[in-house]
Amino acid sequence: MKVLAIDDQRLVLIPLENRLKKLGYNVKTETCALRGIKLFDSFSPDLVIVDMNMPKISGMEVIHYIRNFKKSEVPIMVLSGNTDDDVITQGFDLGINDYMKKPLSLNEVCARVKRLIGTPKESDTNYEYKNSIIQQRCVGVVIPCYNEEERLLSNEFTKFIDKNSGYLLCFVNDGSTDNTLDVLSKLREGREDFIRIFDCKKNGGKAEAVRLGMLHLEKYKDLDYIGFLDADLSTDLSDFDALVSTIEDSQFKIVSGSRITRMGANITKGAARQLISWVINFIIRNILSMNFKDTQCGAKIFHRDIIKIAFQKKFITKWLFDVEIFLRVKKYFKLEKAKTMMCEKPLKRWIHADGSKLSMKDSLRIIGQLAQIYWKYNMKDLKKAKRVSSFSLSMKSTF
Repeated sequence: MKVLAIDDQRLVLIPLENRLKKLGYNVKTETCALRGIKLFDSFSPDLVIVDMNMPKISGMEVIHYIRNFKKSEVPIMVLSGNTDDDVITQGFDLGINDYMKKPLSLNEVCARVKRLIGTPKESDTNYEYKNSIIQQRCVGVVIPCYNEEERLLSNEFTKFIDKNSGYLLCFVNDGSTDNTLDVLSKLREGREDFIRIFDCKKNGGKAEAVRLGMLHLEKYKDLDYIGFLDADLSTDLSDFDALVSTIEDSQFKIVSGSRITRMGANITKGAARQLISWVINFIIRNILSMNFKDTQCGAKIFHRDIIKIAFQKKFITKWLFDVEIFLRVKKYFKLEKAKTMMCEKPLKRWIHADGSKLSMKDSLRIIGQLAQIYWKYNMKDLKKAKRVSSFSLSMKSTF
């Protein structure tokens, strides 16, 4: 029994292909709808699984080709994040056999495949991704790592990606001097399609590690959103997934986690750290001219078309690159527009992890770095604007 699956997001196809092959099906997958059509002709599948929202050629056009041009009655299952009733109705009018809305469990997909074309005689029940959820979006996550050999919670990362197939984790080894790279290599074993390692030979600091990782993931065209997360999981992965859901269901281009204390949330900080954070955030709000409660939370998600605007150039500070990101977006889109593009989402859980690289002394240095940022992004540009204005006036007086 042969199955052809067509979806422009490879991260969706990998667990589906793996499971169906384990069940005994002969499976071919394709991320390009045009190549998928050609493969349909040569492969002659017993079932076609297709996504609706694909670039250049849509899933509906694939269905039209199979039903109206080839006059084929082969069963067609649509697996899509498109929930438009008109699209679903049109699909059934063209003759599809099933329409499944993402996100959904891989178990359900396989059960419906069995219902449509039966079960192969030889199957292997010892398959991977047993509880995997097929998402309607694909997400890249940068995790900067510097000497994380002892703190890296490998099991938490592997359990998460085994369940959530739409995630690509990129661990950036920031010139670690311990065995972090070996730990990351073991973590990646068997999950090479969902875990990448970006190895920096020299330590450049968290800001540069995040920047390089974000630009690296931006090259993966099937990623809808790209974000970053601290390796110690002080913000856990389920909370990060909630940030993704927020950006997915809104018009925001950036969603930032916020560690503000609220009812039902587990947010822990030391008293001294809390006071320093309050002072720093007060200064930051004035620099940004935005009412951010917590710019420094290490969990943020971005729409992919913001990445180069926010990360193309090197940051000027070690710890405050988050503020620089917001200032770059503000400068590019102007204040009022930028305000509509960014939001904060309170976290349900945030725990200050032991072994944090940021000391109280570093926290005090941040105030000096804020002055540096203010000069770079405000005063320097203001002086430049005044020079341009003076030059224009002198030219007018000359002529």
